[in-house]
Amino acid sequence: MTLVPFELRGEVVHLQPMALDHVDGLVAAATVDRSTYGFTEVPADHESMTAHVSHLLELQARGSDVPFTTCDALTGRVLGATRFLWLRSYFGREVPDAVEIGGTWLSASAQRTGANTNAKLLMLTHAFEVWGVQRVDLKTDARNARSRAAIERLGARLDGVMRSWQPSLVPGEEGQARDSALYSIIPSEWQAVRDRLRRRAPEAHA
Repeated sequence: MTLVPFELRGEVVHLQPMALDHVDGLVAAATVDRSTYGFTEVPADHESMTAHVSHLLELQARGSDVPFTTCDALTGRVLGATRFLWLRSYFGREVPDAVEIGGTWLSASAQRTGANTNAKLLMLTHAFEVWGVQRVDLKTDARNARSRAAIERLGARLDGVMRSWQPSLVPGEEGQARDSALYSIIPSEWQAVRDRLRRRAPEAHA
């Protein structure tokens, strides 16, 4: 499956197709305060960020990921990154039938500003209303209470904790497997999730 890169624009954030031109902005966003990145892969310097972005662009070329750079909708300042990943096609369509939203991180200055809410609304709307997916996955390290609470606030349902699901992203745990809490949203739940996100939208302008 090959998808042409596309942008998603909201009132708070502008999700731009990730590009190597964004590396400097991503490094600046990632180094404001790194205290919330304990469970998340967020490179901290130009060399590692360049390698990370290059890898994501390779995955995009293979058709498995659609990475975005998250920017402030008004100023264009880089705030972080997010992506669609694990795109699956079950019915021979040219768009995914199921997808995961993940790889999400925001600069400390953009957290709790409404940026994540707006980004999730844009991505979920695209997944359900443009691609017509049957399922959106969201997962996190099972120990990451902060991330799990954020996912649950969206209205996603816990499918279960998948034991030794993937390599740990925690520094010092290289080579170890982590348990992942796997959540999902399906079409019958989408309207309620969408309404919840829209009700939270004013928080973005507070």
